[in-house]
Amino acid sequence: MSTKEDILKRIRANIGERFSDGQSGKTGYDMPDLSDIKAICYDNPLQQFADMSEKVGGKVIEAKVGEDLNALIKKLYPDAHEIASNLPEISIATRNPDTVESAQALNGTDVGVVRGMFGVAENGCIWIPQTMKEKAVCFISENLVILLPKNQIVNNMHEAYKRIEFNDYGYGTFISGPSKTADIAQVLVMGAQAARSVTVVLLPEN
Repeated sequence: MSTKEDILKRIRANIGERFSDGQSGKTGYDMPDLSDIKAICYDNPLQQFADMSEKVGGKVIEAKVGEDLNALIKKLYPDAHEIASNLPEISIATRNPDTVESAQALNGTDVGVVRGMFGVAENGCIWIPQTMKEKAVCFISENLVILLPKNQIVNNMHEAYKRIEFNDYGYGTFISGPSKTADIAQVLVMGAQAARSVTVVLLPEN
C-alpha cells in the first residue's frame, strides 16, 4: 500500500458518524473530541520561551524593576531616528499610530514599540491584539520591540487559543521573531515582509 493510500485509510477509519440537520438541511461530521489531547508543557515556560525566541532569530532581554524603558530602547537602537508607538510609557516616540493620517505615514519607521498580551513557550510567538488605529506599525517598522509581562507565558498553542480575545478593532496576530524567507535561491533573507529584527522586553511582575 502506498503512503498516500495508507494516510487516506487512516483518515477514513477515524471519521465519525455523518449527521443531517433536518431544519437547516445541512450535513456534516461531528468535531473530534480534543479533551484527551495532552499538549506539551515545560518545567520552565519562561526559559523555553526565551530559547525558542532566539532560535527563530529574535532577541529577549529582561527589564529590571524600575528601569527606564525609553533609555533601554535608545541603548538597543542608538541610531534610530523615527520611533512609533502609542504606549503612554514610551515618551521617545516621534510617531503615533493612533494619530497619523494613514498607514503610509509610518513608512520609514526605525523602531516600532508595541505591547504583547502573552507569549507561547512552545514556539516563541506572542499574541498582539490591535490596540492602535494603524496596525501597520507591527509590520512596517524596520525593528520591532515587544513589551511583554514575564508572568504572561503559556506552555502551548492549545492554552494560547483559549486566551485569545479581540477588542473593537477585531484584529490580532501572533508574531515570532523577525520576518524572514529563504524561498529565493535558498538564501535566508531577514526582513522580507516585515521587521528585520524583533526584541522582546520582558517586564517585571507587578
